[in-house]
Amino acid sequence: MRGYDGWVDPASIGSPWGDVVSGVLTFRGSPTRRWHGTGPVPTNPVVVWRFPAEGQMCSMSSVAGVEREWCGMGWTGQPAVFERQGRTWVVFGAFDARVHFLDGDTGEKIIPDFTTADIIKGSVTVDPDGYPLVYVGSRDDRLRILAIDRDRPTELWGLDATDTGPRMWNNDWDASPLVVDDYLFAGGENSRFHVVRLNRSYGADGLVTIEPILVWDVAGWDDDLLAEIDSNVSIESSPLIVGDTLYFANSGGLVQGWDIDGLADGVEPTRVFRYWAGDDVDATLVPDDDGMLYVGVEYERETERSLELGQVLKLDPSKPDDPLVWAVVAHTKPGTGVWATPAVYDDLVVVPTADGEVLGISRASGKVHWKLEIPGPIWSSPTVVDDVMVIGDCSGRVLAFDLSGGESIPTKLWEIHTGICVEASAAVWDGTVYIGSRDGHLYALRDNS
Repeated sequence: MRGYDGWVDPASIGSPWGDVVSGVLTFRGSPTRRWHGTGPVPTNPVVVWRFPAEGQMCSMSSVAGVEREWCGMGWTGQPAVFERQGRTWVVFGAFDARVHFLDGDTGEKIIPDFTTADIIKGSVTVDPDGYPLVYVGSRDDRLRILAIDRDRPTELWGLDATDTGPRMWNNDWDASPLVVDDYLFAGGENSRFHVVRLNRSYGADGLVTIEPILVWDVAGWDDDLLAEIDSNVSIESSPLIVGDTLYFANSGGLVQGWDIDGLADGVEPTRVFRYWAGDDVDATLVPDDDGMLYVGVEYERETERSLELGQVLKLDPSKPDDPLVWAVVAHTKPGTGVWATPAVYDDLVVVPTADGEVLGISRASGKVHWKLEIPGPIWSSPTVVDDVMVIGDCSGRVLAFDLSGGESIPTKLWEIHTGICVEASAAVWDGTVYIGSRDGHLYALRDNS
């Protein structure tokens, strides 16, 4: 299937997810979470369509026993955009508790919605090997595998958050799964990490089939972590794989690397990297070409560790006993810090904060070269394609900035108003920006031809 004798070639950092399916197939595009899409990025876009054209995507959901209405798309909410059978598909879950399957050119439905029992916050994943499968989690406790080669999307299999070993926190699935070599990798807010052998195939009728087996699941916490913080140790950051190491973090601030070299031969993964960041890490870890990890940390618990370290960290996993390279403070008060996933751009790491700042930080030194101030909290992870950053803010705008000036403060290129906070992340594909808003819609932004 590939020339690299391992799970994910480290040389593929920043590259598309293989050559079988063209598109942005998961949150941040690839198993390394470093590929954001393909241009051209529109230069003077208009809203060419929004979905739905009438009404809004809304439903009721309960948090801590309080029910309220949720509308549109939120964190992380990046749609999958891909080419299939001569059409551009846009697939995403939303706060109307449905998975939608749209034509990227027109915004019309290709197949009917798939309805779940609660809202969907995370980003869906599309099978990278060409099987007509979509992997998606919902707050209704279930991680699902949907077949899209029928008249209606069909659930072929699901994993309930209560189906595995000892768990903590809750039963949502915010993290965007990965599929590599017939294995599904997924973290849950049940605070466990799961690996499933899919056994994908086709039946005699030509339709896709699967025979999934849960081959490994592990607690995302350990006793040392629980000695430091409360029981909120859910896994909301999306997993990534570099070489034979699986990385993820949790809401207790534990950053972990697991050796999966022997997984396909039945050898259980072993933890080879552990670092406590001091507070909630829901943002996805981002690697650079040198194997460093960039970590965005929230500021909620006011732990001594969090005060000491800061909220933007550069870690060197090759030095597990002393991995911290540098750290940057990025908070003003509890409830701030970093929710959005950083972006590596040339010599910079670009990091939005809940205080409403976007920081351009030197990857080498940790020096903050520039700051943009836009209405926060900024939960929208920056999407960078062709030197242009696309990001949402909480005044309801989708913004584009020119990053080509490097250490100079970026120039705003354009903005589109949606009216209500944009928490979700954009997908850029072949001249179109696809992004959801809390106003109840998904927008397609394109130059008016």
